[in-house]
Amino acid sequence: FNEAEVESEPTLEEPTMETITYKRKKKRPGQREELLKDLPVERMEYHLPEEEQVCSCCGGAMHEMSSETRTEIKIIPAQMKVVEHVQYIYACRHCEKHEIETPVVKASMPRPAFPGSLASASAVAYIMSKKYVEGMPLYRQEQQFERQGFPLSRQTMANWVLAGATTWLNKIYDRMHQELLQRKYLHADETTLQVLHESGRAADTKSYMWLYRSGRDGPPIVLYDYQETRSREHPTRFLQGFHGYIHVDGYVGYEDIPNVTLSGCWSHARRKFDEAIKALPASKRNTPVAA
Repeated sequence: FNEAEVESEPTLEEPTMETITYKRKKKRPGQREELLKDLPVERMEYHLPEEEQVCSCCGGAMHEMSSETRTEIKIIPAQMKVVEHVQYIYACRHCEKHEIETPVVKASMPRPAFPGSLASASAVAYIMSKKYVEGMPLYRQEQQFERQGFPLSRQTMANWVLAGATTWLNKIYDRMHQELLQRKYLHADETTLQVLHESGRAADTKSYMWLYRSGRDGPPIVLYDYQETRSREHPTRFLQGFHGYIHVDGYVGYEDIPNVTLSGCWSHARRKFDEAIKALPASKRNTPVAA
């Protein structure tokens, strides 16, 4: 939070124009245009009022000679608004007067993300993205919404996150898993993490997040699989039905998975040669076989 105070150096001299010219990387032609090419453009034009388009020298009418353009980036903060879905209902007046039954027809309208909830798909996606992509906890989002005049509690947001994951994202995850198993090349790895509140387990107990990623034989797929242990039963279960190659490190838990050929990792192999060089005295590191 105090990055500006820590990095500030009041006694540091400002760089001179010569220094800037010497050290600055020359921009490629069209670099700015390339950066801005996918952004929508809002054009603001500034004209002289007609009564001011008079020459100060002779009093004659002036014409537009040319224009100058300044380009800047405009950032619009997230906005909240109420969307009212008004569904109109129709009935037949003739049948109301003369028939026993009156047909009633409702206009079609989009289904809600969660019935009976204020949540919209965009609201849930925004909260999930803030938490899981940008790392903003729900309590900080609660404070942000409070500052914007909308008291949305973290408990409500937690309900929306869980409902969105179980109602909608699980279906996408399962479909991506099916597609992953149809590929020919996969990558797999696992890493430790701690779960603070887990029934029957201490907070400092090691858990594992297993990661599975597709190769370049199609659109990329990356799936996480949380497990409490590092047992080989987990990749065996997750990869059931897969036939092909898996690029892994040297962990034995990936061995003996049916219909799978393991591919060793060059980065892991390189580490041993690097360690061999570093284990030598400094005077003998010039020409070791490992290099």
